[in-house]
Amino acid sequence: MTRRTLVGSLAVAAALKSQASAAPAPEKQKPREWKPYLGVLGRYTPANVAWASSEGFNNMILDGGVHSHDQAPTDEQIADVKNTLAQHHMHVSAFQITVNHIDPDSRKRARINELFVEAIDTAGKLGVPYIGTASGKDPSKPFLQQVADIVNLYKEKYFPACERNHVRILWEPWPEGPNLATSPVGFDALFKGFGDSPYVGLQYDPSHLVRQFMDPIQTARDFVDKIYDVHLKDTEILWPVLRAGGINPVNGAEWWRYRIPGSGSISWREFFNVLENAGYRGAMSIEQEDPLYGADNNPGPDFSDDFKVGFIMAKRYLTQYVPWDVHPNGAERPA
Repeated sequence: MTRRTLVGSLAVAAALKSQASAAPAPEKQKPREWKPYLGVLGRYTPANVAWASSEGFNNMILDGGVHSHDQAPTDEQIADVKNTLAQHHMHVSAFQITVNHIDPDSRKRARINELFVEAIDTAGKLGVPYIGTASGKDPSKPFLQQVADIVNLYKEKYFPACERNHVRILWEPWPEGPNLATSPVGFDALFKGFGDSPYVGLQYDPSHLVRQFMDPIQTARDFVDKIYDVHLKDTEILWPVLRAGGINPVNGAEWWRYRIPGSGSISWREFFNVLENAGYRGAMSIEQEDPLYGADNNPGPDFSDDFKVGFIMAKRYLTQYVPWDVHPNGAERPA
């Protein structure tokens, strides 16, 4: 390199540096607080809505939707529900309606399908975006045939209603139910069958993975783009009972039980990190099935006092991980 070349290079570098310093720096995106909805799962009653709001919850999953005796609600009833929810600043993320969509009994299946379409229409009228359910199951058929039957039924019966109501069907991984969506194997097969359909996803409940001895954190990470609603429930493995009798104990001993978050095996810090890193801003609702907090003695439909304590204790534990933001009147503020 000659002296002239060196001087020229230095001049160009100086000019580029000057231009860079004169150009405005790109605006740095400000960090955003993670404040998803915090809710409870339970039957719709005005008393339950009022209590949940007073305790600082801002979301509900309505168990059974708002149907009564298999009858779709009237417009007047829907208006009353809307007014109650608005009065208490309560968001509803989902109906919880677990049925067997491909029941082997054709007459029973037809009625189930009819009622589920009515539930989708009701969700649309109330502005509820999701319905949590099981996928459907017919054990008399091979696995892949069941998947095909589910896909065909949903596309024919449900998706037209989903489209006109802007509602998505979500599968909860409940292994006792009429359900194929209980594991990554089931998720993979179903999502492959539905392709890029916008009308199906997961209502993720990590407690069901724990008692099937699967990793709830890695599974959440693998399917986080399909998670649209969340159940907050834990599972406690009673290891002395399990070691003595195995997973199929001859004496019928119970070797696991559902617990409120923090009383079981789930690493909630890791679970919330997965959701936060993915930008999840939906709802997370406590599903109270803890026998130590009245879950075995809650006749309903209004929450019993013991049952309410379970929600309160769960919220107290969860607050260390997620910053729920509260209205002055006690209700959580929607994010």
